[in-house]
Amino acid sequence: QVQLVESGGGLVQAGGSLRLSCTASGLPFSNFAMGWFRQTPGNERDFVAAISWSGASTFHAESVKGRFTISRDNSKNTVYLQMNSLKPEDTAVYFCAATEIVTKKPDSYDHWGQGTQVTVFS
Repeated sequence: QVQLVESGGGLVQAGGSLRLSCTASGLPFSNFAMGWFRQTPGNERDFVAAISWSGASTFHAESVKGRFTISRDNSKNTVYLQMNSLKPEDTAVYFCAATEIVTKKPDSYDHWGQGTQVTVFS
């Protein structure tokens, strides 16, 4: 049974930082590309960042470039999202997801975590 468990969300003041973690089990983690998405009430799930299985290739949404960084540690079955210079508009539920081929399209991801809330106040 595949499980993706996110952690690290919380309440932070604008300009602050958070690091999200997502630990996977039940799948060959190093064979999967990983992605981070976010969603606010009434809206679709938006792409934030993705990383290839090896970590050699990373992709970030324009809205987070220069502020967020995706990384992974295959020895720990964990993918991270370092979020700096947070803005109130970054407030959302953040989800990690796994897919065989790295992509920005949420429909292409096979496995999803339960999400972690990030709230940025000004």
